[in-house]
Amino acid sequence: MQKVDFNIEGMHCGACATGIQMLVTQMDGVKSAFVDYEGKKGTIEFDPAKVTKEQIIQNINTIGYTAT
Repeated sequence: MQKVDFNIEGMHCGACATGIQMLVTQMDGVKSAFVDYEGKKGTIEFDPAKVTKEQIIQNINTIGYTAT
């Protein structure tokens, strides 16, 4: 397992953070996700054999946020 912190821009409220969390945790290979609206960050634990950081970033970006 690998744990990575992402910067996430474009969130307007706590519901945005919850939506991102829900989206990411549904990805195959993602064990856990915590998104902090106030800190504009997300911590995601995943299996790099099943999903890459780039795929997680792309998935977040497709719903209108900017993850780096």
